[in-house]
Amino acid sequence: MAAGAIRLFLCGLALALSAPVAAADALPLLHPLFDDHAVLQRGQPIRIWGWAAPGEQVSLSLARATATTRADAAGHWSATLPAMDAGGPFELTAHTAGGVSRTVRDVLIGDVWLCSGQSNMVLQVHRALDSRSEIANSANDSIRMLTIALADSIVPLETFKAPVQWLVAASATVPEFSATCFYFARELQKTVRVPMGLINSSWGGSSIQTWMSESALRAIGGYDDLLAVLHQYENDPAAANARWGEMWEAWWRKRVPTRPGFEPWSAAHFREQAWRPTPAVLEAWEKWGVPELANFNGMVWYRITVKLDATHAAQNATLSLGTIDETDETWVNGRPVGYSSGAGVDRVYAVPAGLLRAGENVIVVNALDTYSSGGMYGAAEKRALRLADGTSIALDAGWRYQIAPSDLGPAPHAPWESVHGITMIHNAMIAPLIPFNLRGVVWYQGESNTEDAGRYQALLTGFMADWRARYGAKLPFLIVQLANYGPPATTPSESGWARLREAQRLATANDAHAGLAVAIDIGDRYDIHPANKQEVGRRLARVARHVVYRESIAPSGPVSLAARAEGDRIVVTFGDVQDQLVVYSAHRPIGFELCGAVEGSCRFVDATVESNRVWLEPGDHAAPTRVRFCWADSPVCTLYDRSGLPAGPFEIPID
Repeated sequence: MAAGAIRLFLCGLALALSAPVAAADALPLLHPLFDDHAVLQRGQPIRIWGWAAPGEQVSLSLARATATTRADAAGHWSATLPAMDAGGPFELTAHTAGGVSRTVRDVLIGDVWLCSGQSNMVLQVHRALDSRSEIANSANDSIRMLTIALADSIVPLETFKAPVQWLVAASATVPEFSATCFYFARELQKTVRVPMGLINSSWGGSSIQTWMSESALRAIGGYDDLLAVLHQYENDPAAANARWGEMWEAWWRKRVPTRPGFEPWSAAHFREQAWRPTPAVLEAWEKWGVPELANFNGMVWYRITVKLDATHAAQNATLSLGTIDETDETWVNGRPVGYSSGAGVDRVYAVPAGLLRAGENVIVVNALDTYSSGGMYGAAEKRALRLADGTSIALDAGWRYQIAPSDLGPAPHAPWESVHGITMIHNAMIAPLIPFNLRGVVWYQGESNTEDAGRYQALLTGFMADWRARYGAKLPFLIVQLANYGPPATTPSESGWARLREAQRLATANDAHAGLAVAIDIGDRYDIHPANKQEVGRRLARVARHVVYRESIAPSGPVSLAARAEGDRIVVTFGDVQDQLVVYSAHRPIGFELCGAVEGSCRFVDATVESNRVWLEPGDHAAPTRVRFCWADSPVCTLYDRSGLPAGPFEIPID
């Protein structure tokens, strides 16, 4: 399956939540994070904040600690209570000089973890392995989870768009908990016996860029144009859509050289023989009976012509297209008018006065689908051109189509798109958390960035620096490396999934406050959402014990240290090996490759294990320069140590 298929399949419904934050005088005395059953971070000064009348005095108490502060001119107030040891339950009380009071009950002091990422972090306990038994035995008063509802925003928000609630782990609540986050906390409590507060802020299908702040993306570079369009969209969506359409067109022209005016969206030139009629009833193109589309994931162009008289053409209008799976860019008379993403989102685009014309008008839609059913489908009555005077012109028949080339590479996404845009989720689902005290971050993401894995190391490094700028330079990050998924490879090949795993490895390798949980052996080749989240949680807890709690244990399995030539063989040395390397189900490990300097030069080679080293036989491979191990979307990896943890994928040079 293509990486784009994975990314957009994970997206599900791309929600477009854009309700404004409530006015200051409607905001609560305490920020919604401070609610019944909350867990606050032990061992750090406790920051509490909220809103009150400008200049009003606010008094706080928690256990025996008290503080007094005053709201600023905008009505914001904050106070810091002294650090406390793990314990509770306590009551947190805030009251103003004007008589407004709020008491939060059953507050615990412990360790607070922010669990974030895409659908594998979202995946709930009821969808995970052995869920019936797990739910029945899940009661734990000292594990609480707060799940943030999906939301996006162009600008950073102070509070959440939807109510949030701390829930105590119990059979009635745990089914909807993030399985990875819950099992991580449960495992960690076996050695760190304190309350665990879990904040789940995750969105299926999301790219890492949408979780990053504007300043972080500017620091990495290459995002200034997208940020400019995003800010334009905030104030003038029509102009931003037009500008984004131009950027989309420029992307297309680089990949499909065409004379100006002859592009598929052009209204001036139309070669009927290049466009075939769609079926009379529009449904997913896989159902059309067209062999090329039976299992097609990619782009299909749709085109329809509408005739208008001068009176109708002079009006502004609304173009309704109904459902399109998954992403569309739409033009009217050669001018871009709209872009949307998400299979469940009805497309409704404004057509300004002056764009329509007397006579023939051409509507063109580029539909991108990367998983399962695709294209324009659904109720025919939703497809219409609705004029300002109330006239509705049906667009249920007369469509023609052509299939786009299959080698275009990843298509661009508008910056205001929730899951594949930039900063949008950060602004709505992370910014309101700042500066809530955390023990660390558990990050489970990457599938949606495999098409552009070459940038992921810089992005992940910048992402960690971004959140640390807000939570402290030593904020720990526990990273789940991508699991195996898809059919096993039979020959060495390039792999976006493997490159992204390598980016995750490199970004964490020299970071004293980050660790990697290797999952290369616990994926599911048939399901991008492997159900064994208990083992993911166990491995994350082990990483935390090493990185956060400084236990003298290896954070994960064996790690490659170096490769060098010795005689006519190559030897790879491993560190973090418990006892010695072992091989499952064979005498020799598999998955080792020797490569030259250029792409396509890798060859599988025989390997032999000796203590903490692996010897490779070059065979007829002349002058190899690098070693790869388990380098594929879904490799079969058999090298472990006595801890039962696998050696993770890697690519290293031969010294």
